[in-house]
Amino acid sequence: MTWDIRTATSYAKNHAHAHSVHRCAEYTRKAIGAGGIILGNTGHAKDYGSLLINAGFRAISPHESPKAGDVVILQPYEGGNPSGHMAIFDGQDWYSDFRQRDMWSGPGYRAAKPDYIIYRKD
Repeated sequence: MTWDIRTATSYAKNHAHAHSVHRCAEYTRKAIGAGGIILGNTGHAKDYGSLLINAGFRAISPHESPKAGDVVILQPYEGGNPSGHMAIFDGQDWYSDFRQRDMWSGPGYRAAKPDYIIYRKD
């Protein structure tokens, strides 16, 4: 099956809540699955990088602008969720279990700016 970015991002947008329900990895994984790629499951958002790589995604340079279908993995920060965070970009907005204001997903991430990697399937 090929990677259908439009279906994946539409799924993310159509299933997003107004606010986080603390299930970012599940919602992002399901959006990717709707687009034709079954990742498998890890216990934490921060650990999805290797599954994305195994599914044919690659890490992009931090200097590249995100494109529709890109997936970000944010590492945890001190005092924040130890699972990290995961979201998909629709070309305009980032979605996880909710429509995010930006890639950082909340004030804690925005302030801490922990390590992250954006993955893209070409």
